[in-house]
Amino acid sequence: MAILDQLKAKAITTAVDMAIDLLYEDFDGGLPKVRSALNRFVGSGDETNDEQLRLFNMVMDYLETPGNNWRRLVQNVIANVDRDVTRTFVINFFVNSVTIGGPRQREVREKYQCNSPWAILMDPTTACNLHCTGCWAANYTDKKQKSLTYDELDSIVTQGKDLGTYIYLYTGGEPMLRKKDIIRLCERHPDCFFSAFTNGTLIDEKFADEMLRVKNFMPAFSIEGFREATDARRGEGTFDKVVRAMDLLRERRLPFGASICYTSQNYESVTSDEFVRFLVDKGTLFAWIFTYMPVGQGAPVELLATPEQRAGMWHKVRENWRKNEPIFFADFWNDGEYTGGCIAGARRYLHINAGGDLEPCAFIHYSDANVREKSLLECYQSKFFKSYRANQPFNENMLRPCPLLDNPGKLSQMVHETGAVSTDYTHPEDVDELEAKTREVAAAWAEASESLWALSPKKALSDRLVAEGKSPTDWVKP
Repeated sequence: MAILDQLKAKAITTAVDMAIDLLYEDFDGGLPKVRSALNRFVGSGDETNDEQLRLFNMVMDYLETPGNNWRRLVQNVIANVDRDVTRTFVINFFVNSVTIGGPRQREVREKYQCNSPWAILMDPTTACNLHCTGCWAANYTDKKQKSLTYDELDSIVTQGKDLGTYIYLYTGGEPMLRKKDIIRLCERHPDCFFSAFTNGTLIDEKFADEMLRVKNFMPAFSIEGFREATDARRGEGTFDKVVRAMDLLRERRLPFGASICYTSQNYESVTSDEFVRFLVDKGTLFAWIFTYMPVGQGAPVELLATPEQRAGMWHKVRENWRKNEPIFFADFWNDGEYTGGCIAGARRYLHINAGGDLEPCAFIHYSDANVREKSLLECYQSKFFKSYRANQPFNENMLRPCPLLDNPGKLSQMVHETGAVSTDYTHPEDVDELEAKTREVAAAWAEASESLWALSPKKALSDRLVAEGKSPTDWVKP
């Protein structure tokens, strides 16, 4: 890391330390001091700094506005999360990943003409203690499992930091089957932020205490709605175990979130105001919202959300929850306009499965590179990942970001032209057959999403660029 970046990161960390103490001790009295200090420490002088300052001051405006939901969210954190855990999260998630990681990611992109991600998802194991309907991991239950060793996981993080990545999320399988290794990695890399998508059934008092000790791990509990909906897909008794895990963490003032996958069957449950209020009351601070993907042979296509349900989620998140609930919501498909379309393929994130294969996305199980055979940087330079980079965004309508769910034909084109292969080691899935599952719903969403896209300021920007003789996606950052 350049000396200038080190000094800048140290200065911002000092300011963050002071800001957190001020806000925990006197929220309203501390806000003006926090704004002044961080503006002074961050400084300006280049385009990136100026953009960070603009966003920071916009957030400060929100925090100083009575009734603003961002203000309520931060007050919720201060009231319910251990101060040192908050400090570690802010420094690792924002300072290290932006101030240190951002310049490295840009350097890699410019020097090697490949993407370098902000976050890496990785599977410690394919094993899982549940057998959820529609989950590809369920197909592996009776087969020989695959796992990344601790040394392999550590190598991924070590290499990733060298390339600018400080955010690591575990998927699976069930990551909590590797609790000891997860804590070891938190200890080994205290400058990184770690999270996991977990069914929550294996989190106990001992692990909660370890979380409080290391301070840089934050789970997202997979939950399908209330008891009936959750247990219907995940097994009887699962809902009560998730609630128990939430209670254990809240008792220790530890932050956690929810991972919500909506399907045609649980849509009513997860979009009810009662369910969101339940999440708030339990202490949930963030919610990752996914729509069901029919990945894996035998995956039930009937679980695909209808266009009406997907549009309903768009309205729920934007017009209700983000205005009224002190939770941070990320609706990964419907938020495409904020991210400039698909963020996979290492543009912002990628997925490494338990066999070491680099996949563009947790839902795109095709690869032409493996970390057991190549360095992480060499994997980023693979034909498949470079094809992703060349084709993004996959649609001018940013509410249709996904090459599989929203744009059938895009994924198969990239797979065929690069020689990428299916990474499902029990039932390899032909990409053309996979795409056939989504064609009908993609066509219906293409029509339904136009009226929503027309409401976006990004649509107006795209139209203006076209009028100027430019590409409608020139505003999208690489």
